[in-house]
Amino acid sequence: MNATINGRSVEFAPDQTILETARAAGQFIPTLCELADIGHTPGTCRMCIVEVSRPGQDKPQLLTACDTPMEDGMVIRSRTTEVRKTQRLQMELLLADHNQDCASCIRHGDCELQDAAQFVGLKDTRFSNPEFFSGRCIDRTSTAIERDMTKCIRCQRCLAICRDVQGTDVLVFSGSGLRAEVGVRDSIAIGDSDCISCGQCTLVCPVGALAEKDDTEQVIDYFYDPDIFTVVQIAPATRVALGEEFNMERGSNVERKLITAFEQLGADVVLDTNFTADLVIMEEGNELLNRIQNEGTLPMFTSCSPGWVNWLEKHHPELLDNLSTVKSPQQCFGAVAKTYLADRMKIDPKKMRVVSIMPCTAKKEEAARPEFVVDGRPDVDVVLTTRECARLLKREGVWLPGLEDGQYNNEWMGLYSGAAEIFGTTGGVTEAAVRTVHFAVTGEELPTIEFNAIRGYDHMREANVHLGDKGTVKVGVAHGLAAAKKMIELVKSGEADYTFIEFMGCPGGCMGGGGQPRIKKNYQSFWHERQKAIYKIDSEAPIRQSHNNPCITKIYEEFLGEPLGKKSHELLHTTYRDRKVQVKHDMKTIWDEIRS
Repeated sequence: MNATINGRSVEFAPDQTILETARAAGQFIPTLCELADIGHTPGTCRMCIVEVSRPGQDKPQLLTACDTPMEDGMVIRSRTTEVRKTQRLQMELLLADHNQDCASCIRHGDCELQDAAQFVGLKDTRFSNPEFFSGRCIDRTSTAIERDMTKCIRCQRCLAICRDVQGTDVLVFSGSGLRAEVGVRDSIAIGDSDCISCGQCTLVCPVGALAEKDDTEQVIDYFYDPDIFTVVQIAPATRVALGEEFNMERGSNVERKLITAFEQLGADVVLDTNFTADLVIMEEGNELLNRIQNEGTLPMFTSCSPGWVNWLEKHHPELLDNLSTVKSPQQCFGAVAKTYLADRMKIDPKKMRVVSIMPCTAKKEEAARPEFVVDGRPDVDVVLTTRECARLLKREGVWLPGLEDGQYNNEWMGLYSGAAEIFGTTGGVTEAAVRTVHFAVTGEELPTIEFNAIRGYDHMREANVHLGDKGTVKVGVAHGLAAAKKMIELVKSGEADYTFIEFMGCPGGCMGGGGQPRIKKNYQSFWHERQKAIYKIDSEAPIRQSHNNPCITKIYEEFLGEPLGKKSHELLHTTYRDRKVQVKHDMKTIWDEIRS
């Protein structure tokens, strides 16, 4: 079928909306509420107003482009005086009850509302009144996520991602009129709720209403303090996404530039989380073998995703015995840095601070867990998301693309394998484990290093691993909590005959983590570019199996002894607990406490 948009003839399919057709034709229409990738087009922001004439109609109509289907013969105009006037008025109304303290907002310079206001040429609003928004909730009870409903524009994107993509359904729409806002189910504080801190809501919020807890100032304080020895660790998925914040090509690997950047900022040592990803594989792989050989609890679940761990503790604590006891690579790094590294470098661990650069908001909550505090010292002191890292570099005047490549110069923790790098994508932990478990059982490397049977984008995948004369084991992969829930149902019903299951809380695994750069459209294409970059790093690595990393061999010989040994259990393993949310009945009191 055919129509006209701004004088240009276009073809379209019967199920297309005006917005989809306009985008395909290269015609820009502003939006604030739609998330086309997940089919969320509620038409609440009204910024995508266009003028539409239908055959046989005398007068054109003003309609929202995101939820209006195309019709044959339509004449659509998005650039008329009436459209612009209506958009400007709508923007005034949106800003009227929006807290416009933009200078201190976490979205300063990266705000879709500001961009839309600039598009319509709005410089001031006639209707703004602090009384409109001053009574709304500001909730900082979570260690990872902050809610500031004085900035909410009620676009409902967060509701869609929480309910339809993650399946957690923690966020709800509450109140009416000027008191309408996005709340937490059962009217409790977000820190006490079923929220797992995955941060997917912070990825899609167009303003500063939902955001990661900002810890950049604390990191700067560490760098400026001469009495503090700062160790920075860089996660695998961060290096292939951070460049997007500096207008670099998708999937650019900025690992070496980050070494230079943090050395310029004052970090004493910059290392890679991949080193302890290799360490985790050694421990987790041996734990899996031990369970198989000694009839332990199977299937064994990976424990590297803190969002997933939070979900299991809150929803299925009866399955905690299935969870691997090995800490995540982030926490293992902190534990090893403040013992092994501190001893080798003759540094007082009391003066050491470990800073993590992670793609994940849930890593902030993980670092704050009481299980990971030893003698009053946390394994990891501060976690910065990829977005926070970009803000830190920019505010300190560091422009990443212009930096020279640095090198890890540490004989104890300076090497990692390609297997560790693929932790950053869905299926990567499983593939890395298979490479080492196959060697441990058969004494031979996998015939083909890439275990392609487990790669891909499907939210639930499975494969058989042949271990020579020892038989075959079945492994499963689930990424995104909606898929994780389905996989758990299969496990509980007895239908899932897996030996090992990798769960990742975020869609795409760490590539699509809640702390990664924001993408409004076609975000899955960004995952793909990031994933390609991660697999490229693996394919070009001189060492591709965790057990072949000489630094891993060295740490066991000099410090840990052996996988699953006494020292390893002390530093690298943990326990988990039942955290099912017990909802209080006096909701009015809870709500009043949050507001106060």
